[in-house]
Amino acid sequence: MWTVSEHCCSCTPPHRRTSPLERRLVCLRFFSITGRALVAPLSWLVVTLLTGTYYECAASEFASVDHYPVFDNISAHKREEILAGFPCGRSVPSAMTLVRDELALLHRYQSQMLGWILITLATIAALVSCCVAKCCSPFTSLQHHYWTSHFHNERELFRQAAEQHSRLLIMQRIKRLFGFVPGSEDVKEIRIPTHQDWRDISAPSLLCVGGDSQGRYSFLGDRVAEDHEEGKSEGIELQP
Repeated sequence: MWTVSEHCCSCTPPHRRTSPLERRLVCLRFFSITGRALVAPLSWLVVTLLTGTYYECAASEFASVDHYPVFDNISAHKREEILAGFPCGRSVPSAMTLVRDELALLHRYQSQMLGWILITLATIAALVSCCVAKCCSPFTSLQHHYWTSHFHNERELFRQAAEQHSRLLIMQRIKRLFGFVPGSEDVKEIRIPTHQDWRDISAPSLLCVGGDSQGRYSFLGDRVAEDHEEGKSEGIELQP
């Protein structure tokens, strides 16, 4: 969703204008993400309705029992209290046992009907939306398959390149701090960080997002790099 919103928010460069094709692809991507996000809550709701327990607890208090003679001489408030206790397994008078069983069957029937109606509506909505999306898509089936593969490969390769780039950058800063990098077999010189170095790298720093300036992406600060480049802390040569 973050990738999709970049085409609509104000952070997009002013000289960068999205084409109608890109807008259609963004809409297609948006509805695809939304549809996948609705699968879990809809599945939970359908299972709950097919079971009928939650619906029975919610609807029992508001059931109509005017046609049962056993409730004729009971006040409305007391009637609601008795009906609300039906799904909880409380002991009820023998005259109300039949009423409780009938209401339980009725509510489970209604709950299962709502569950199957929801399944039918969700299936029809998914089928119609899929057909509409394929008809409105500017791609053919093969082009869409290629675009999906291209999008996946682009993300994967970018992740690998970003991981390798960050590791190289951090290794350079660690070498400036300690004089060597982890995994080095031939370590001839090490560096003892000063107290100021430890203070600099221990201070919290936020990600700087500037215009043309480079951002600071880690707590291994630029201060250590500058101090080491100026020769303020000498290294210690290791004797063989």
